[in-house]
Amino acid sequence: MYFSKLYIPTLREAPSDADIISAKLMIRSAMIRKLSSGLYEFLPLGLRALRKVENIIRDEMNKAGGQETLLPLIFPKELWIETGRWNVYGKELFRLKDRKDAEFCLAPTAEEAITDLIRKDVKSYKQLPVMLYQFGTKFRDEIRPRFGIMRSREFLMKDAYSFHTDEEDLDRYYKIMCQAYANVCKRCGFKFRPVEAASGAIGGSFSHEFMVLADTGEEKIAHCECGYGANAEKAECLEPEYAKESEFEKTEVSTPGISSVEDVSKFTGVAPDKFIKTMIYVADGEPLAVLVRGDYEVNEIKLQALLGVAELALADEKTIQEVTGAPCGFAGPSGLKKKVRIIADLSVVNLKNAVAGANKKDAHLKNVNAARDYSYDIKADIRNITESETCPRCKKSKISFSRGIEIGHCFKLGTKYSKAMNASYLNSDGKENIMVMGCYGIGVTRILAATIEQSHDDNGIIWPDNIAPFEVIIAPVNFADLKIKEVSENIYQELSSKGIDVLIDDRDERAGIKFKDADLIGIPYRITVGEKNLAAGNVELKARRDAKDAIKLLSPQDCIKEILKIYGKICG
Repeated sequence: MYFSKLYIPTLREAPSDADIISAKLMIRSAMIRKLSSGLYEFLPLGLRALRKVENIIRDEMNKAGGQETLLPLIFPKELWIETGRWNVYGKELFRLKDRKDAEFCLAPTAEEAITDLIRKDVKSYKQLPVMLYQFGTKFRDEIRPRFGIMRSREFLMKDAYSFHTDEEDLDRYYKIMCQAYANVCKRCGFKFRPVEAASGAIGGSFSHEFMVLADTGEEKIAHCECGYGANAEKAECLEPEYAKESEFEKTEVSTPGISSVEDVSKFTGVAPDKFIKTMIYVADGEPLAVLVRGDYEVNEIKLQALLGVAELALADEKTIQEVTGAPCGFAGPSGLKKKVRIIADLSVVNLKNAVAGANKKDAHLKNVNAARDYSYDIKADIRNITESETCPRCKKSKISFSRGIEIGHCFKLGTKYSKAMNASYLNSDGKENIMVMGCYGIGVTRILAATIEQSHDDNGIIWPDNIAPFEVIIAPVNFADLKIKEVSENIYQELSSKGIDVLIDDRDERAGIKFKDADLIGIPYRITVGEKNLAAGNVELKARRDAKDAIKLLSPQDCIKEILKIYGKICG
C-alpha cells in the first residue's frame, strides 16, 4: 500500500475528550473517529489491526474444536423472558419495538439465542460436546461511555458457547478454552494474568478473567507468588486470628453528632479494627443488616452472590430508621428495633469487646460481643481484600495488587440457561438430561486498546508484530530521486510478494515527518532509504520498539532477508 493512497488523516493533537492514552493515540493515528458518545468508526488502519486480532482468535477457537457461526444482532423478548433476564438485566440493555409493537433487544450477549439454536437440533448425547462461536457486534447502553473503545456502547466481541453432557466434561473443556485464551494473549504480545472472577449478570458457578497488566487498568487484581490470582471483587479473604481476650461489660457511650467509624474512633480512642460496622441493605425488597469490621468494606458482589438475589442496594434513611430506630450512622447488631436477617463477615464473628452503634441517636456501645450481645443468621466472607493480607490459598505469602484491563472472560454456566430453556438431550439409556454449558467471551476491539495501553511511548503506538496494521514501513528520504524510488519500490515489491504487509511512504514530505508518522502509527519495522547510505550500498533497518539510535545498516537484499526471517517467511 502506498501512503498517498491510504485514507489516513493523522492528527497532531487528540481531541480534548479523549480520556486515556489508547483513545488519544488511536484517534491521532487515524485508526478510529468518534461518531457520538460511545460510538466509534473504524478507519482502514484500525480495521486492518482489528482483523488481525480477529484472525488470531479465530485460529485458536478452531484449534479448540469450535465451529464458527453468526447470530442476529436483534433478539426477541420471548427468549429473554424464558431465562428471566428481560426484567433483571438492567438499563444497559437496549430495547426496541418493531412496527407490530413486538419487543426486542440489541444483543449484549447471546446465551438465549445460542441455547435456542442448540435445543432445536441437538437431541442425543452422541451430538455432544459441541462449541459454537461467532464474531458479532454487541450493544450495551453504558451510563457513562468512556475510555474510547474500551467502554463503548457498541463493540466487536467473540462469544463462544459449549454444550456438554455433564459437569465433568465441562471441566475438561473449560481448561482447553482457558488455554486457548492464554494463547491469544501470548500471540497478541500481552503481559497478562488469568484471575478468578465474579460471574456477574452472565451467571454460573465459576469464571476466569484474562487481565492485561497495565497501570491504567480500571480493575484491581489481587495475586500471590504461589500462583493465586483473583479480581479484587472476587478475591477470597481469610478469617482473621485474634488474641484471646476476656469479655467486658457492655456500656453505652454518648457520641453527640459523631457517626463515622473514623470520627468515633478518634473520640473514643479505640482503633477502627475494633469496630463492628453495621450496614442496612435491601435485598429483593427485604431489609437486612450486614456486619463488617470497621476498617474493612462490604463487597456487594460477594454479598449478592451469597444471598442469591437479583437486586441489592443500601437502604434509604426511612428504612434505616425503621430497622434500627435511629438515624444513619448509629446502627449496631445489638438491639435492632426490627427483626431482620443479620449477615456477619468472618472478620467480626470472633471480634471481642467491639464498638458498635447503639441503635440510638448520638450513642454507641463499647464491649459488644457475639453470642452474648447479638446473634447472626449467616457468617461468610463478604468483604473486600486489602493490601498486605495473607494469600487465601498458600496462607503464607502476602497478597500483592496490580491494575489490569479485562479482555476476556470464561464462565462455567452449568445449567442456568439450558434448564430455563429446557435444552435437553437423551443419554445412552434413553433418559432425558439437561445440557451443561460453558461461555467464553473476548473483546476484539478492547484488545486493540489494551495493547496500546500496555505498549506505547511518547512518540506513539508500539504494535506487536502479529497485530500491527502493517508489518513494515518503507520511508524513502526523497521519493522523487529515481535511485531512491527504484530501491524503495524493489524492496516493497519483494516483501509484498512474500506476504509481508508493507506500507511505502511515497509522500512529498520531509524525512522527519515520515519518521514521526511511522512512530505514531507504531509499525514494527521501518526501512529508511536515503542517498547517503545508498552510496555505500545500504539502507537503514530500525525496529519500532528499539532505542532511537538502534539502527542496522544492511544491503537492500540483506534487509529483505532480515524481515523475512523475523516473520518466518521463506524466500522463494
